[in-house]
Amino acid sequence: MGENFVRAQPETLALPQLVLLRLSGDIGTKSRPTQARFVQRLVRNAKDALRAEHIAARVVRTHNRIFVEAERASAIDALSRVFGLSSLSLCLRRPAETLDDVVAAGVEIFAERVRGRRFAVRARRVGDRGPTAFGSRDVELALGTALLPGAARVDLSNPEVTAFVELYEGQAYYFPDRVLAPGGLPLGVEGRAVALVSGGFDSAVAAWLLQKRGVALDHVLCNLGGAVQEAGVVRVMKTLADRWSYGTTPRLHVVDFAGVTQALRERTRPRYWQVVLKRLMLRAAEAVARERRALALVTGDALGQVSSQTLANLSVISQATTLPILRPVIGLNKEEILTLARQIGTYELSSVVGEYCALVPSHPATEASLVAVLAEEAKLEPGWIDAAVATRKVIDLRSVDPDAVAVGLEDLEIDVVPDGATVIDVRSRPAYTGWHWPDALFLEFGHALAAYPKFDPGRTYVLYCEFGLKSAHLAERMRKAGFRAHNFRGGLRRLVSHARERGIAGPEFV
Repeated sequence: MGENFVRAQPETLALPQLVLLRLSGDIGTKSRPTQARFVQRLVRNAKDALRAEHIAARVVRTHNRIFVEAERASAIDALSRVFGLSSLSLCLRRPAETLDDVVAAGVEIFAERVRGRRFAVRARRVGDRGPTAFGSRDVELALGTALLPGAARVDLSNPEVTAFVELYEGQAYYFPDRVLAPGGLPLGVEGRAVALVSGGFDSAVAAWLLQKRGVALDHVLCNLGGAVQEAGVVRVMKTLADRWSYGTTPRLHVVDFAGVTQALRERTRPRYWQVVLKRLMLRAAEAVARERRALALVTGDALGQVSSQTLANLSVISQATTLPILRPVIGLNKEEILTLARQIGTYELSSVVGEYCALVPSHPATEASLVAVLAEEAKLEPGWIDAAVATRKVIDLRSVDPDAVAVGLEDLEIDVVPDGATVIDVRSRPAYTGWHWPDALFLEFGHALAAYPKFDPGRTYVLYCEFGLKSAHLAERMRKAGFRAHNFRGGLRRLVSHARERGIAGPEFV
């Protein structure tokens, strides 16, 4: 998966910049009325892509082709991220009244490109295939013969340069390559869904794959980690919105789940935390979906990846909602997901966000029964989810400034441990025992949330955890209560590097 949209770098041709768009094979299989509707939506999305990149252009639609006349060649990069296109070519157009016309223009365009190199000529006729003075085979033979004297040789199997020619309505279109696009269906033709996102690799890739199938998305973040998690998720999802969501206006609905996780800790058995939490998240997403008239929910579940994603647990989790749940990465290995994340541009940002796990039981249930889970849910207040959804924050991802979302977080996170600071490790006991910052206090995250109001307000605190997310959440809450609290940026890996810089031995496994 993923190889279908690895993009080549197009060669820049002389003005005017004319881009030939080719439709995805998925569109070609539809009935004529459906094709017309899909192409209409595709043209709208293409115009939005050009507008978003501030490229002046005109989209020309004919019976068999879509052309874009653009002010600059960079239009091809934006258009190559429009779902519903299989490929594009930056091309030159010349009159094609006679075979000599076609060959003369072909020599002018390709002679220098093939000089000293192996080449092939590929020609095809598009549209009306009625009687003509010459056909595509005639073009291949005549142009190949004309180009051969300056080239190394003709190589139809593995050419270094291919001279492409398309004949259409009395014109010849010449291009040196095809730039691959993602294919799929035009975004928006399959209605709307709501995707649960965490900022991690899986949920962003799952959202991209549903968009590729024509589904417009809103996103729901059930926020467990406060402002730091929100800022990280905004950066990830804005990348998806800006690069891949042309023609739509995706929104991020941020639902505060801090109270929910606290209630789970206080009222329910730890082994069911993850299953109950995922069911509550689905209910929050379902409430947003009802408002947005969305037809389904989307998750980044990959079968067997974590305890809540066993088949038995997914069966119980799925029964929390009556909406269909789409899981496009369910059968992918982690490395396949990471490969797609790199290709769509979210990998680096997701690697910083990591996975926020506020509830980490030591022995989670892997085959939870519905009866047991319902018994745990009965211990919670029934109106909490509705209240959290009603007070959610809604962010327009296409227009939001991620730096504005992160305002106020700069002083929260630090890269060094100040002398005299009280360092608190909020990881698990085994992790703390394996390695910790010298003289760091151990206080498991759940206990720290309950204990911090009793801390000495005259001290400076530095907190850390595995990825810097739980500790950031705790530091944020402490600061709101008046404490001088900081999160060590980047979590354990960055802290170990800092320790080694100061001559403190670190674990070999980090």
